[in-house]
Amino acid sequence: MKNTKSKTSRKPEAQAPQKIIPTTDKALVLRTDFSNEAAWKSARATIENPDAEFPANVDFVSDSVYDNLKPEKLAEHLSEDYPLSFAFVVDRIAFSEPDHPILVIDLQDEPGRTFRVIASELGTVENNLSTANLGFEDFAGAADKEGIFRGF
Repeated sequence: MKNTKSKTSRKPEAQAPQKIIPTTDKALVLRTDFSNEAAWKSARATIENPDAEFPANVDFVSDSVYDNLKPEKLAEHLSEDYPLSFAFVVDRIAFSEPDHPILVIDLQDEPGRTFRVIASELGTVENNLSTANLGFEDFAGAADKEGIFRGF
């Protein structure tokens, strides 16, 4: 006996629209891990240190819609008029060490290229990349064998 059920074609599910990160004229610090609130507060306090040699000019985005966002997907969530060539991502790895090695992502010259910077040096990176005083490759080249920039 033949199976008389008709085969129905499944329509592809519509993808949910991507939430766009609000545009800012400051560097983006995006939180993509929500497993450790104390580590987030610690990293943020270190970045916001007004006594730092180079205070960071950043805007923080902490929205659980970006939980576990992969770095290669970041550009899909930035508005087309995001003004800078880089962004910072505070992910699970940044929470795994006391000096919070934060991911820095190149959005322009070699999109997707990365290195990490400890939270206390984030202002140095932000100030120099924002003004093009130094380039992404300068910091990536000064990173240690673990790919972390800890200062010059």
